[in-house]
Amino acid sequence: MHTAHAAGHVALVGIGATAVMDAWLVLLSRLGVPTTSFAMVGRWVGHMPRGQFAHATIAKAPAVRHELVLGWLTHYAIGIAYAALLVATQGGTWLEQPTLLPALAGGAATVLAPWFVMQPAMGSGFLASKTPAPLKNCLRNLANHAVFGAGLYVAAAALAGVAP
Repeated sequence: MHTAHAAGHVALVGIGATAVMDAWLVLLSRLGVPTTSFAMVGRWVGHMPRGQFAHATIAKAPAVRHELVLGWLTHYAIGIAYAALLVATQGGTWLEQPTLLPALAGGAATVLAPWFVMQPAMGSGFLASKTPAPLKNCLRNLANHAVFGAGLYVAAAALAGVAP
């Protein structure tokens, strides 16, 4: 696969997988399950150029202009980066012949970033330890990222099926 074509393919897999995760989050939200506020992700990222990387509570931090858009863009950029990481570890042939297990394992592994970077930096503590229900939140995070992993496979398989 040509490099530019592969990069576009990876981007589409990342976007597709992130969209699958978002559909899952919409379903959970409709069932009354609390989900991530991407405005808070945007607020966190928006404070970084000002040199602030951690917050006692992100919800109490000053709002950032266009934080919701910034949060969604960050969310999708991270999804693309994770797709690129999967392809980098599995090789380009995975894009042409995707398999489920590496995608699920890779997706589940991505939960390490929220557990050990995002949540502590946004005031929720390592492994959501400062939330009212840390274990429940961690299991929900893991499920969400496993769905992202399934989305990596579904998106890659769909593209492999229509690719010339």
